[in-house]
Amino acid sequence: MSYGLTFTNNSNVVTLDSEYARLAVIATGRFAPTQESGLGSVTTFPVPVTSQEPPLVFVRPDTVGAIAGLCRMRLLGGPGNWTGFYVRAYNAISAQPNGRYFVAGFSAQPLATYGMSLWDGSGKLIFNSGTPAALFTRAFQNWTYVRTDNDQQGLTRNYYSVDFNFPENEYLLINSFGMGMTSSRSLYCWWDFPNQKLYAITVALGNPFAFWLPALFAKIAA
Repeated sequence: MSYGLTFTNNSNVVTLDSEYARLAVIATGRFAPTQESGLGSVTTFPVPVTSQEPPLVFVRPDTVGAIAGLCRMRLLGGPGNWTGFYVRAYNAISAQPNGRYFVAGFSAQPLATYGMSLWDGSGKLIFNSGTPAALFTRAFQNWTYVRTDNDQQGLTRNYYSVDFNFPENEYLLINSFGMGMTSSRSLYCWWDFPNQKLYAITVALGNPFAFWLPALFAKIAA
């Protein structure tokens, strides 16, 4: 760039640039069951996210000796005032929705009362010392088809898995598991802690086998 500010780390990797926004962590916290007999969870962010575009919510269910299943994620609020999110356990057999989350976006918010702020050429705040960075760590798209069965309503369920060691500091982007899919397919994720596998499950009346949705993981930079 011809002018501005750039920081690089010891590996000569750019960690802050006045032309490009980084993935900034707006808020962190925990989610817990709040409704639907312990199956549903509504979480309110400690501060609203003021971006026009929907923020990214990353979750890390508490490690349990069972399956933690999450689904039906949706954001609460709207453009300029995103206030929280909803997520639901897969069913009554899976663990209740308990765990940690962080919400992030590709813009900062003026949260720090002192420190440093940085704007791009258009006046958009892209860095504030009160919003730490989040780093994408890995993505899984090479799902292995496992099996097919039917739920109690007669809908077809396809199971896909990938080996995963579930590190405590990595969080899954849950937005992807709240969006609709083609052919009216519903989408769920399982964290199978005992067998160290991450599952994606699609449910539909007519359920094709093709499945390519990536599972994205990130962590908060130290």
